[in-house]
Amino acid sequence: MSFLSKLQNGLLIGDGAMGTLLHSFGTDTCFEELNLSHGEDISRIHSAYIEAGADLIQTNTYAANYLKLQRYGLEEQVKEINSAGVKLARQAAGSEAYVLGTIGGSRGLRPSMLPMEEIKRSFREQLYCLLLEGVDGILLETYYDLDELETALAIARKETNLPIIAQLTLPELGMTQNRVPVNEAFHQLEELGADLVGLNCRLGPHHMIKSLEAAEIPKKAYLSAYPNAGLPSYTDGRFQFETNADYFRQCARDFREQGVRLLGGCCGTTPEHIKAFATELKGLSPVSEKTVVRKTEKILVEPSSLKRSELPLQEIVKKRPSVIVELDPPRKLDTTRFFDGAKALKAAGIDAVTLADNSLASPRISNSALGHMVKEHIGLRPLVHLTCRDRNIIGLQSHLMGLHTLGLHDILAITGDPAKVGDFPGASSVFDVSSFELIEMIKQFNQGLSPSGKDLGQKGAFSIAAAFNPNVRSLEKAVARMEKKIKCGADYFITQPVYSEKLLLEVYEQTKHLDAPVYIGLMPLTGSRNAEFLHNEVPGIKISQDILDSLAAIKHDPVQSKREGIAITKSLIEAAAELFNGIYLITPFMNYEMTVELAHFAHEYSEGLSRRKLHAKSFIN
Repeated sequence: MSFLSKLQNGLLIGDGAMGTLLHSFGTDTCFEELNLSHGEDISRIHSAYIEAGADLIQTNTYAANYLKLQRYGLEEQVKEINSAGVKLARQAAGSEAYVLGTIGGSRGLRPSMLPMEEIKRSFREQLYCLLLEGVDGILLETYYDLDELETALAIARKETNLPIIAQLTLPELGMTQNRVPVNEAFHQLEELGADLVGLNCRLGPHHMIKSLEAAEIPKKAYLSAYPNAGLPSYTDGRFQFETNADYFRQCARDFREQGVRLLGGCCGTTPEHIKAFATELKGLSPVSEKTVVRKTEKILVEPSSLKRSELPLQEIVKKRPSVIVELDPPRKLDTTRFFDGAKALKAAGIDAVTLADNSLASPRISNSALGHMVKEHIGLRPLVHLTCRDRNIIGLQSHLMGLHTLGLHDILAITGDPAKVGDFPGASSVFDVSSFELIEMIKQFNQGLSPSGKDLGQKGAFSIAAAFNPNVRSLEKAVARMEKKIKCGADYFITQPVYSEKLLLEVYEQTKHLDAPVYIGLMPLTGSRNAEFLHNEVPGIKISQDILDSLAAIKHDPVQSKREGIAITKSLIEAAAELFNGIYLITPFMNYEMTVELAHFAHEYSEGLSRRKLHAKSFIN
């Protein structure tokens, strides 16, 4: 008899966690490979769950697909590992329990990192291996991304008539990562052919029950739930769950009242937890009717209207010439010269001061702290850089929330220089996300949603700049990256320093079709040694031989070298202003006097250029 038949009038108990009991083999061990090397241990765990009262056990194949096995160099053993997993479960189950072939979700909080076509190929391969060994059903579990689960379910339903259980993992109460209410998600999965729909992982009993309160009892499918054992503690390098089996016993009837007919456990659960469920629900019939708790939809608060002087920079530069200046946060605690420079640049009439985020991977005063002070005490608009290097996805979200709270809405989203080039070459570079995903994350903040899909209660008002390096062999490929960043949500671009009028023209020709405006980066050179260092040692900067030669000729005269550096930059400003509205001046070594002079020059040249164009237009007319 199929276990679906038993669910018509009864409750069934699933097993609990496998990985939790396998941690003794090491946290970086491939648990699925243990099907081949430690089969007796896997069998022993299966038997323990059956003895505890489990009616269904799942194969130890959660991550036994090509994509996940690659991490361990085991991608060519997909068939062997899955086949062994089914055989071990079947031997332990005998005639006492049903065997579910388990396939876990591949996408986590960064769905775009894994193309759906790759997921499909990997899923099909694993599915066929499980079906060939004769499982009693398929368990699709721990799917954060509803789109991925629907795709997997559609493939599985087409390939088999066996029962299929489709379980989502929720980042917050009652809502999927895709912002689909759990009740609606269950209906969609039911329509695609799932025999059981439910939740597993991440949530403990309390929050999983609260989420199920908003779900109706399906008309054609049944409900399942596999909660975690609560929240883990981190001790001696290991995650550990409290033994709370009695609490599971207390929650068992609450799950039943929500219409759950298949109840098992996920992370942290043991045979003790499963025994508690089985003992408490023994002999009880399922619930076929329940009262659904309707969740009132939250209305996201729009950000306060921006004043005209606070127009996004991408709108300002579309309307008129604009100058922004980078002033690096100090590497020491004395901020006197930094704030003197900010005041001087404010007086020079720039539109924003940009603040790097630990440039060249060297620690500096927090740019968000300085940005807030510059805005509040000087009245100068800060544009803060935000790197992927120094923060994991938790830190990035927290930082963005802080920037929003401080009213710092202008951001340059960049990857960041690798840690090994900075003061602490042994430090870790985080890189949870790339600059593309960071841009997407910030754009999602503007919709009032966190990276995990949680409601932030208010929409952000971020204006997103992205980096563009024209100093590359293939400008076409660099422009293709720009186009990809625009699709991710970039509003405008800021370039690496350019030292060639010819390159300026090439950049213009290659980017003129883009709607996103470009600020051309220009950094005055302070002398020959500075120029040689930038050209030969700093990635993304190339200086023409003519400039290198001109500075080399006066390298023993520092005053003349600076004047020559300013003259070179003024010539580049003239060339850039003919083609672009945006000029981005980079202050070298806190020599803000140089960028103040150049900012004045850029304004004067742009104003003269506008008058000449107006005069030429009136002459033609």
